[in-house]
Amino acid sequence: MKDMSDKEKSPSQEENTKKQTSLPANEEAKTPETHSEVEQSMIDESQKEPSNTTNEELNSTSKEAKDEATAQETSAEKEEKASNEDNAHQDELDNAIAEDSEDEDAHERHGIEMKDYHAMSMPELVRELSSLVKNEKVQHIRDHVQEIKTEFDAKFEEEMEQKKEDFLEEGGNIIDFHYSSPIKKEFNSIYFDYKEKRNNHYQQLKNNLQKNLEERLAIIEELKGMIGAGADMGANFSQFKELQERWKKAGPVPREQYKMVWNTYHHHVENFYDFLHLDREFRDMDFKHNLEQKLKMIARAEELAEETNINRAFRELQMLHKMWKEDVGPVAKEYREDIWEKFSEATKKIHENRQAHFADLDKVKEKNLKVKQQIINDIKEIADKDITSHNQAQQQIKKIEALRDQFFKAGKVPLKVNEETWQAFKENVRTFNRKKNAYYKNLKKEQYKNLEKKLELVEIAEDNKDNEDFKATTPIMKKIQSNWKQIGHVPRKDSDKIWKRFKSACNHYFDRLHAVRNEENKEENEAFDKKKELLDAAKSLELQGNPEEDLKLIKAKIAEWKEIGRVPFNKRYIEGKFNKVLDQLFSQLDIGRKEAEMMKYENRVQALDEADDSRQIEREESFLRKKISETKAEITQLENNMQFFANVDESNPMVRDVLKNIERHKVQLETWKAKLKKVRSL
Repeated sequence: MKDMSDKEKSPSQEENTKKQTSLPANEEAKTPETHSEVEQSMIDESQKEPSNTTNEELNSTSKEAKDEATAQETSAEKEEKASNEDNAHQDELDNAIAEDSEDEDAHERHGIEMKDYHAMSMPELVRELSSLVKNEKVQHIRDHVQEIKTEFDAKFEEEMEQKKEDFLEEGGNIIDFHYSSPIKKEFNSIYFDYKEKRNNHYQQLKNNLQKNLEERLAIIEELKGMIGAGADMGANFSQFKELQERWKKAGPVPREQYKMVWNTYHHHVENFYDFLHLDREFRDMDFKHNLEQKLKMIARAEELAEETNINRAFRELQMLHKMWKEDVGPVAKEYREDIWEKFSEATKKIHENRQAHFADLDKVKEKNLKVKQQIINDIKEIADKDITSHNQAQQQIKKIEALRDQFFKAGKVPLKVNEETWQAFKENVRTFNRKKNAYYKNLKKEQYKNLEKKLELVEIAEDNKDNEDFKATTPIMKKIQSNWKQIGHVPRKDSDKIWKRFKSACNHYFDRLHAVRNEENKEENEAFDKKKELLDAAKSLELQGNPEEDLKLIKAKIAEWKEIGRVPFNKRYIEGKFNKVLDQLFSQLDIGRKEAEMMKYENRVQALDEADDSRQIEREESFLRKKISETKAEITQLENNMQFFANVDESNPMVRDVLKNIERHKVQLETWKAKLKKVRSL
């Protein structure tokens, strides 16, 4: 921080300034090189003849001088560093004041919230940009718009690179690639409106600033002309106050001219106050008023040093410096340096608070960096895995999307690693997308093969949809339906089209089949009613005790049952009930088990024949072969067990049981074989 403002210099500095009035504002007066008394004495001493001083005394004196010089040098370095920091603080304030000076409503700009645009999606950024351009003054949203555009461009570039990867994976030529989107067009349209408003505003502002500059320079010339004028002091002071009012209302000037204009103005204001020393009454009264105002500003600055809202404190500090510089005149010389020092100390404290605030923000950004680095590692871990299935690919896509959202919501990172972090994120996402695209490219080849297979099934379905031979065609239509399910996916653009063709042909055929069967169902329902009556009759049947006649009677009932024909599928349970009745009747006769089983099985054979379903017959044949195999295995096992009884008499109860069991299985085996023969005859 400077020791004092340009308008509150020490008397000696003020005299120098007066001598330099005619110099340009950016030049410094050059003074002849002079030496202090100490330096001159050292020079004089060095020019004297060497004395008889001993080497030891010379060395001791030299060491002490060297240590003192080093201490002075260190102290000077510290003072220079502190001075540089103060100057940097003051320059930052001056630049901020100069920038805000071009906009009389600059305070409104600070009231617009700077949101976390990094975490927003492209549609959210577009809505935010539209709201700002529509509702706020164009000069107040420059930083907001720039931040939004930076984030939108980064996200759109990422999306465009992905689309380019997809385009090239599908065999496209890079020179033919072009990508745009509705959201990008909408953003460009709003941003164009913003630039148009901004350009119009700044063109008008440029004209106004130039006019204001010319007016202020004219006021300075009038002020210069008042110094040394022979008019009455009271009249001079009144004219001076009038010039001050005109100066306050003159409006902003170009920021690059701001410092020069104000310094020149205040230089001549101070000259005027010095001119007023001939009439101290006017000058001292104004000095007193200015001192009171500046003391209030110092008190407010000291309060701001304790303010927790750092940004608000800095903005108000800017206003105080602007008022100190622009609105309040000088004070008496004996107070100038003291009050400036106090004001500078409060300013320095606010800057230290601001630097501490930014340091805390940097710590948050460092934490954000660690979070983002972990997210990048998680993406890399997924990207390094090979994709082997569609489900896996879809799960990984969801994970990548979730991690991508987390990345943008994690907050900003330090500026020095921002680009490096962004590139690492994009590269790992790109690696995953390339693997995903390669997988789906190979999958698409398989899908085209599947398309060819399904087209063949479509042709079969369409060729047979009007076939009248239902017995031969129905198994074919059912088989191609089964094959369709076993074939994998086809390209999405063809999927619906071929499915509709296949479904239409199959539905057409089975609708015809069902229509025919519905007609047949009338006869089946009538057959059910008849079999129900016959079942009731069989239940009440009483045998006469003559095995031969009773057997003829049972066979007649079986023949009558077969004659009735097929019943509806959902009512075939009646067949089982009839077989149970037959079991009860056969149990009253002295008839072999095999013969009884075969008589009952005739009903089963007839049902298979009438079902007109080759798969049912195949299943029945498979069931019988399995039973034959199991029965043979049982017989073999029992015969093997008999070897343990080789020396035991057959009259032994255990041996007799095993022999009976073997015989029973052999009879059962013959029955299974006879049934299989019947089925094979169909």
